[in-house]
Formats: sequence, structure tokens, C-alpha cells
Amino acid sequence: MAGTSVTSETADVIVVGAGPAGSAAAFHLAQHGVDVLLLEKTEFPREKVCGDGLTPRAVKQLVAMGVPTDGPGWQRNKGLRVIGGGVRLELDWPQLASFPDYGLTRTRMDFDEILAKRAQEAGARLKTGVNVSGPVLDERTGRVIGVTATTKAKEPLEFRAPLVIAADGVSARLALSLGIAKREDRPLGVAVRRYYRSPRHDDDYLESWLELRSKESGDDLLPGYGWIFGMGDGRVNVGLGILNSSDAWGKTNYRTMLTDWLDNTPEEWGFREANAEGQTQGAALPMGFNRVPHYSRGVMLVGDAGGMVNPFNGEGIAYAMESGALAAEVAVQGLAMPAERRERMFQYYPQALKQSYGGYYRLGGWFVKIIGKPSLMQFATKHGMPHPVLMRFVLKLLANLTDPRGGDASDRIINALTKAVPAV
Repeated sequence: MAGTSVTSETADVIVVGAGPAGSAAAFHLAQHGVDVLLLEKTEFPREKVCGDGLTPRAVKQLVAMGVPTDGPGWQRNKGLRVIGGGVRLELDWPQLASFPDYGLTRTRMDFDEILAKRAQEAGARLKTGVNVSGPVLDERTGRVIGVTATTKAKEPLEFRAPLVIAADGVSARLALSLGIAKREDRPLGVAVRRYYRSPRHDDDYLESWLELRSKESGDDLLPGYGWIFGMGDGRVNVGLGILNSSDAWGKTNYRTMLTDWLDNTPEEWGFREANAEGQTQGAALPMGFNRVPHYSRGVMLVGDAGGMVNPFNGEGIAYAMESGALAAEVAVQGLAMPAERRERMFQYYPQALKQSYGGYYRLGGWFVKIIGKPSLMQFATKHGMPHPVLMRFVLKLLANLTDPRGGDASDRIINALTKAVPAV
């Protein structure tokens, strides 16, 4: 940038993006005394398209970050209500040694800010309104040694560090700038959601609809699956998701489909235009490690940037926070080593991710292919839903909630399956 003054800063680690993945990574790094810069392109509070549901997996990560979840804005739930095949089944979250037995909802309008502030309180240097534009490369090795950025006023900035963690979400701009493209053979979803004022706002179960019908469709199923999550503040988050294994992928107006489904729900629930708050919004769900490698030339990918949404249930926040914590753990160990040995430690990160999720995500990829076919989904719900024991097993599988050691028979079966299947 000849003739332009560039503001420059250094750190031990730069984290790009202050969503759940980035803030979790920054928090755990700072807890270990690492000098970490957390860069966020927007200002808080900010909206994000999400179901706002937090399973016990996500709650565990909030507890690990010391986030208090008993105050206003947090709605606790005790399980999942599944509707399909003419059956309405309430499944409590399993009693496990490894995870809490409750879930939560919290609007993303302030959820991400809460996590970013926790990272800041731990010692991370949070900078908002900083739009990262690309990597800084070592001219000799081609390794990433920092990032370039601009402020909202277009002031050029440069930040340098031995390691960069890319937590920049679905867009994955940093990964793309390094030539790390998404894999077309991995699952991808699209979700749309809208808020409605509703008497169902304080429901103590998350609700999942395995079959969607409109008034016009009659017995014909709409593609996808739906959810109704009470927010506890007078509103519910209602949405639906569709997978790229569906014949309707790319051929359907998802916002119209959401309205068609909701028009077929009882009037007293309030899911009508007069009770809506804001517009219907949508977002992509990058699943099953659809962007690899997760480490390359000084950059680790976490959360949505690395395609870490669970293919079984569309859950992203738990895996964003877990991958952020894992990246921090590997980074701390690497930074403690002499410079010439760090790289080997950093390169362990993708292997650690595979050990954690590889087999499970492979199973999830197969599951996606099955549920993308409405006829197969209808068969599964018709014959599976009437059996509560089977459905409790399915809940554990879909939510990835098992005890790794011991546990009951269903835990052992699921754990054995994920170990036996080749990792993605």
C-alpha cells in the first residue's frame, strides 16, 4: 500500500470472527495466557440467522466458559418433542455423566455478544468494526503470518501473529483466499426462520417436525423438516431446513414453503402474518466437514468456516464452540514449543477433529441421503415413531449425546458405530 499509512499490531494468535467459534477459541486461548486478538467485522449487538436452540452439548460449552444462564433471556428446556407419523413424542434429554440434562434457547441478537465479552473478560483483545480482507503471507515460505483489514472508515490495518484462527462463518473468506474450497460431496443445508408472538413462547421442550404439510398439499409431504423453539420472551423461533440430498434443493421458494406450513398450524398458536416480528431470513448450513483441510499454512478453520454443522440435526453452535476450544488447546501446546517444532503441533489439529467427529459425520452423511427422500422419511417416521425406546436411541444419535465410557447399551452401540465407520 504505497503512500498509505498502515496501522499494525502483533499478537500470539489472531482470531477472525467473534461468533461462537471465534469467541470460544479466544476465551480458551486467553485463559492460558495467550495474547489473542479477536477481530469482528460488525458491531454488537447483531442479528444472525439461527434456530436459537442450544442442546446439552452447547450448554456444556457455555458452562466451560463460565456464562451464567439463569437470568432473563435464557429459556431452559428439558428435551425434544418430535412430531411425525401421526405421533407426538416427548423425549427428555438423556441423563449422562458427560453432559447437562437440559437445553436452552437464546436469541442470537445478543448471544454472540455475551460470548465475545466473556473472551474479553478472560483477556482477549476484542476489536469490532474490523473487516479482514485477506492474509499476510511470508514471501519466502508462503505461510500466513497475519491478516490485512480495514475499519468502517476504510482505514487500512495489519495484524501479525504466528497463528491465525479463521472463524469467519459460512462465507469462509480467509479459507477461500488460501484456495480452500468447499467440497461438493459433503452435506449442505439451507434454513429459514421467523419470529412470531405466540402463547407457546414458554414451552419447556424444543419441538421438531419430521413431516411438514400445507393446506394445499393434503397428504403430500413438503420437503424438509421444521422446528418450533420457545424463546421465553413472548416469541417463538419457527423455521425449516432442507438438505441438498432433497429433490427440492434449489427448486423451492423456502420462505413461501415456511408460510404454507405455518398456515396449516392451529390459529391459536399465532403463526400468522399479524403476529410476525421481522422478515423471514435464511442461511446456509455447511455440514460434515465440507471445507478441508482444517489447517493449512498457519491457518486453522473452526465452526462454520470448516463446515462443522452436525448433519444429523443441523446444530452448529455446539460444534463451533467445541472446535474453537480444540483449536485453542492445540495452539497453546504449539506456541509453547520452539518455533521449528510448532508446525508439527498445529498440523495435529485436523487429526484431532477427525478423532472427535470423523466417524459420526460420516454416518451423518449417509443419514442425510436417506432423509432427503420424503418417501423414506415417511416410512421411517411411520414405523419408528410409535416405539419410544427406539426414539430415545435416535435422540441420542441425532443429538450426539452419549457417555464415551460406560453408559447404557445405546451409548455403546452409537460409540461403536462411530468408531467402526471410516472418518470423513
